[in-house]
Amino acid sequence: MLPDVATRPVPTVWAGHRTYASGALLVPASREQLASIVTSGTPVRTLGSRHSFTDLVDSPGVLVALDGLGEEPVLDADARTVTVPGSLTYGTLGPWLHERGFALAAMASLPHISVAGAVSTATHGSGDGATTLAGAVVALEIMGVDGEVRRVARGDAAFHGSVVALGALGPVLTVTLAVEPTYDVAQTVIDDVDLAAIVANLGAVHASASSVSVFTRWDGSASIWRKHRTDAAPMADLSGLGGRLADGPRHPIAGEDASSCTVQGGETGPWWARLPHFRIENRPSAGAELQSEHLVPQAVAGEAVAAAAQVLGRHRDLVLVSELRSMAADEHWLSSAHRRATVGIHTTWRQDVTAVTDVVAELEAALEPFEHRPHWGKVMATTDLARRYPRWDDAVALVHASDPAGVFAGPFTRRVGLTGA
Repeated sequence: MLPDVATRPVPTVWAGHRTYASGALLVPASREQLASIVTSGTPVRTLGSRHSFTDLVDSPGVLVALDGLGEEPVLDADARTVTVPGSLTYGTLGPWLHERGFALAAMASLPHISVAGAVSTATHGSGDGATTLAGAVVALEIMGVDGEVRRVARGDAAFHGSVVALGALGPVLTVTLAVEPTYDVAQTVIDDVDLAAIVANLGAVHASASSVSVFTRWDGSASIWRKHRTDAAPMADLSGLGGRLADGPRHPIAGEDASSCTVQGGETGPWWARLPHFRIENRPSAGAELQSEHLVPQAVAGEAVAAAAQVLGRHRDLVLVSELRSMAADEHWLSSAHRRATVGIHTTWRQDVTAVTDVVAELEAALEPFEHRPHWGKVMATTDLARRYPRWDDAVALVHASDPAGVFAGPFTRRVGLTGA
């Protein structure tokens, strides 16, 4: 029987295109209340910032929100770590850390997302030297099916299977992240660069600054957004690719209000206010949209992008914008960057679920020779995922051993074979 705890109305997903099947969203006020939910016999999934475009976070039972637990970040300056509630957003954590003289090595394009949700799905920013956000994790506290809280830390046998686990091991109560001394970043945008020249020199483009994004609508032209640390060596010269410095602020999607984006024009500012594309106080991206992302080995990224361009160029009417980003390899078993430097081919689509799903299937077929891995939180057509992850069987074994009855399973994790039927 479910305990008597506070509830909220069940919301829609972030983009508004689908509702959750669960009929209840519970908001425990303590770890004890959460444990009573987890051990009630009802299936449970944890709801974060709702920035998923599939049923990844849905449950046939109940959803729980962890922001009512009332826990606060704890900084260990000597160890250079910060332990944060899993429900905390990067937009809140960033300035809090900066005020105390510390920083994260990377952030995603949206600061609105929760820490636990981001690391659990290997969400990422951009930068040849930056891992996915999961790469910063030092330890996790996870509540298991027995209601007990377990700490998993670097060096533990199950660590790399526990960080990117899609919520299948239980609610992530806290995440301990590595931090470094705070730093500043300047962001510049280069407009009207020849897309073919970028694709032919993609490695050099991504290596040209601390964090680089290429935006295009597959019309032969692209813009390059470069976010560069002021304490790093100077940015590489890309003038040979053509283009021109933007003469004002830009939004990744043509026609959208650029005031929602972080400051550009080379104006220096703190890392947390430059590494994301969007300001925490504004609606990010287009709002009503869909997103897909397919991650390929950096070594074949140019060929993969060229193959993707053939599909995406034919369906430009559905494409709001595509983005190319890079990231370093990590060891997490279900990370899209597991043991390979990676480039993400990300597309923001018009919100036409049927049409986009069809085109994503076509895109995945074109990317099949390049061993693509779909982003866990975005639209995908394939459920054939096991062969894309060398440690898949280990991940499945860990989930089944931790949750044999499938309390933390949902329709998505069952469909892809991570949890039992």
